[in-house]
Formats: sequence, C-alpha cells, structure tokens
Amino acid sequence: MSQVAPAMSPSAMPVAEVFDKVTGPRRAEADELLALHREVSGEAPVVWAGRIIGFGEYEYRYDSGHGGRAPVLAFATGPQRHTLYLPENFAERWPDLIEQLGPHRASKVCLYITRLSKVDRGALRELLERSLADTRGGNAP
Repeated sequence: MSQVAPAMSPSAMPVAEVFDKVTGPRRAEADELLALHREVSGEAPVVWAGRIIGFGEYEYRYDSGHGGRAPVLAFATGPQRHTLYLPENFAERWPDLIEQLGPHRASKVCLYITRLSKVDRGALRELLERSLADTRGGNAP
C-alpha cells in the first residue's frame, strides 16, 4: 500500500502554474515577493501544498511529538491578499518592524498584506531576514 504525502509538502509543480492564477496588480506584487524571498533566503522557490511558494526547508518537532517539514520562508498570493508565513508570535516578538510595516493584519504565524504598494519594503525585508535567522537558528516554528 502506498503512503500518502502530507498536505504540506514540496512538489514538482512549476511556480508559473501557481502564478498563472494571480491577476491584476497582485500579479506584479507576487513577482516582487518572489524576488524578495529568493534574495533574502538564497534559495530557489518550490511550490508547497499546491499554492504556497516556499524557500528552503527545515524539519520541526513539537513537544507533543508531532512534527513535519516546512519551508524556511514562504508566501501565498490569493485573490484578496498576500499571506506571508513567519515564525510563531512574530508580531509580538518584533513590534518595531510591525509598527513600521504599514497596513496589514497578523495572526500567530501569518502576515496578511492587501496591497504591497502600501508596505514599507525595508521593514518587510528586515522581517524576512529576522524570520530566516530565527528559523535557521532552531527557534521556529
């Protein structure tokens, strides 16, 4: 019997196939996010779970024993907003950057940006750099 791959796993799907679904001004913003994530991570983009663009990979394990694989940096672009996947409690840990960022919403591990054009790019880059350092340092997710 073959084993089913976890939903959150890398695939061979081309990034262009995911981006083909993105239209309007959000398409140019997705291209900009792709370039920024690639530059900060130094990694090639890989599609995870059919829609998430991930860069690099790490394994994690919770105290409960549950674990898995995840991209070191990642984002997804949807019809309403861009979602950036960041380390747990990033907004509480880096309030200086969150304050500088501009219009956004945040959850425990996601940063939601409606329009990239309204976001401070320097603060966004620094947020990605801190996230990368945190994840590679073993403090994530």
